Amino acid sequence: MALEKAEKSEVRIVAGTLRGRKITCMVHPGMRPTPQMVREALFSILGNAVPGRVFYDVFAGTGVVGLEAVSRGATRAALLEQNTRQAADIQKYAELFGVADKVQVLKADAYRWAERWVPPIGGPVNLFLSPPFPDLQGEKLDAFSKLVTDLLAKAPDESVLVIQAEDGFPVDALPDLPAWDVRAYGRNMLLFRVKGDDVPAAGGAE
Repeated sequence: MALEKAEKSEVRIVAGTLRGRKITCMVHPGMRPTPQMVREALFSILGNAVPGRVFYDVFAGTGVVGLEAVSRGATRAALLEQNTRQAADIQKYAELFGVADKVQVLKADAYRWAERWVPPIGGPVNLFLSPPFPDLQGEKLDAFSKLVTDLLAKAPDESVLVIQAEDGFPVDALPDLPAWDVRAYGRNMLLFRVKGDDVPAAGGAE
């Protein structure tokens, strides 16, 4: 069976101080760059919860979501990426865009990082999780569910945790399912959870 090859792609920052800046990247099998429509929806729903907060892009990939957060006013962004080349590319674009002082690129395994994570002092944060396809299936799904539980337990009250998944994701694997706000955008899903809330984060599914 032939191996799937990486494909060259280009993504664009939608709004804010870096509006229109482009990131060229190689998309490897299993990577899920967040579509522009979904990014627009993500930041529209987060709204005023972006400026003044730290933003964590936990499975950063291209880094476009974390960089978009900085563009839209996040005080800083921490982008986790295990792949050495991709992490280096994120750092390159942070420097090229003049925001390296607001971007921390962490070459780390997201699951190990979550176990050690200590949230910053100073109020709520935003956490965005867009894991690779295999992490949302089979045995790895249990590890992902634990990661979500750990992050929610540690995050300050009023923090927002968002998961990007695709149609078919077993939402019942998430802790305290009624507290999640699930939005559908074609095949893509965004799932929002506000720490400390026992009701959906932003109203209900569209």
